[in-house]
Amino acid sequence: MELRTLYPPIEPYDSGLLDVGDGDQIYWEVCGDPEGKPAVMVHGGPGGGCSADHRRQFDPGAYRIVLFDQRNCGRSKPHASDPAVSLEANTTWNLVADMERLREHLGIERWLVFGGSWGSALSLAYAQAHPDRVTELVLRGIFMLRPFELYWFYQEGASLLFPDLWEDFLAPIPEDEREDLLSAYAERLNSPDPEVRVPAGRAWSQWEGRTVTLRPNPDLADSFGEADYAVSFARIENHYFVNEGFFEDEQLLRDVDQIRHIPAVIVQGRYDVCTPAATAWDLHRAWPEAEFHLVDDAGHAYSEPGILHRLIEATDRFARSGG
Repeated sequence: MELRTLYPPIEPYDSGLLDVGDGDQIYWEVCGDPEGKPAVMVHGGPGGGCSADHRRQFDPGAYRIVLFDQRNCGRSKPHASDPAVSLEANTTWNLVADMERLREHLGIERWLVFGGSWGSALSLAYAQAHPDRVTELVLRGIFMLRPFELYWFYQEGASLLFPDLWEDFLAPIPEDEREDLLSAYAERLNSPDPEVRVPAGRAWSQWEGRTVTLRPNPDLADSFGEADYAVSFARIENHYFVNEGFFEDEQLLRDVDQIRHIPAVIVQGRYDVCTPAATAWDLHRAWPEAEFHLVDDAGHAYSEPGILHRLIEATDRFARSGG
């Protein structure tokens, strides 16, 4: 079988900043065919921002591709790399409202919602809040921010697979504070002192960058180390994780009945250590109507060949389905 790969690079034909209240503006862009099927790409993190390659997971001749940077990251303003920028209004439910505001701003009635990692959680939250606005869902690397998922990656679990890399993650935190690493990091990531904040941001961010792929990818890992990106990414992630995603207990699974009628594809890497396959399996069991792909030779990143193949296979098929 020939694996599908990214479509050729494209540039936006329209972009802007949308005022979403609370002093926040989110960056948005639209690519592809202005008359094509609307689709929105929901990036991960939280706080990861969009990249040029994210545009390339859709046929530009078939889709009107909407991308946006969530609050306080990427090209949105103000940026979380500044410790003076409050994240108080940066919540899941404000992001859901931002997506609705953007949909209305662009004059879109319904759209395909495509999200991976944290983007899968936000996509599920949005679809459950606004099922009548979603034509299809394409979800990858399923993450629901349940306590055991956070404990696995940020306290003990993935640490057992990567003890060498884990030492670098622990380095900014004194030994007597390591029983609650999320809280210990929260204090340092929000420090006004860059000598405290930046090393903590890098350690947090690079822990993820070094573990997202099945095989080591040094270039990808290095990209997580740029100071402003690392601090912003780490601050926003940590803010969400100490608040368990602003979800009620098992909320995304509990409310799956609201979206079971929506055509969906779930793609999960078997060796994903960031968002382990057990979560995707729980969603699959609760939502048997959704097409489910467990990719045997992949970790977490969307760029891994088997995962990317399934994602583009899904967007190509849904491009022909109308909606």
